[in-house]
This record gives sequence, C-alpha cells and structure tokens, in this order.
Amino acid sequence: MKKLILIALAIALVLAFASCGKKEKGITDGTYMVDVTLSGGSGKATIESPAKLVVSGDTMTATIVWSSTHYEYMEIDGVRYDRITPEGQSTFEIPVVLDTDMAVKGCTTAMSEPKVIDYVLHFDSSSMKAEK
Repeated sequence: MKKLILIALAIALVLAFASCGKKEKGITDGTYMVDVTLSGGSGKATIESPAKLVVSGDTMTATIVWSSTHYEYMEIDGVRYDRITPEGQSTFEIPVVLDTDMAVKGCTTAMSEPKVIDYVLHFDSSSMKAEK
C-alpha cells in the first residue's frame, strides 16, 4: 500500500512539473520574436537578436543567425544541428528553453581547421512579441 501511495505521489509530482513552462507563462502556439543573448567564445561572433521563435505544442524552436558564414553545426546536449542555409550567414533551427542559460557548442571553420567553441544562449521570455 505504501508503494502505491509513493508511486501516486511521484506521478503527481511529474505531472505538476510537466505543466510548468510555456503554458504557465501564457505562451500559446505561434511565431514570436524574442531577445537572445550570446556569451562565451572570443567575443568576435554575434547572433541576431531578437530571434524568431516558433512555439508548437510543447516545442519551442528558435532560428539562430550568426554574424559569421563559417559555422557548420551547433550542438546542444550532445545533439548536432546542421546549418539550414547553404550560403550566407550561418543559420540554424534549434530547440530552446526560455529564461535559462543554455550551453551550446558551435563548430566554426573560420580558423585554419574546424574548431568547436562553447557558448551560452539565453532567451528572455519577457521580451517576447508575437510576429505579425
């Protein structure tokens, strides 16, 4: 009986934490612009801010546009995201979490050989505006 109670409590906690997030913040499905900051690296590369953010269900995906044409991929939590533009500014679509420092890696070929650089992205939910 105690096991059943503990299991029920664990399920209740999981469901309570699962409901925290975009729905709690009043974010509905749609396309937004959101301020994003980049830190880390040498400070030479930048990203466009605000960034486009698409919310669909429980998924939030941002379009990241680098100031450099030399980024080949980004990596988040061991998952690789290849650039979506064959030419021009290096552009990526990545999953994001709002109001959290997100550790990301970017692989650049701007130097004599490809180099993976650690960065931190931060998406500020208070800046979100619905795209028209």
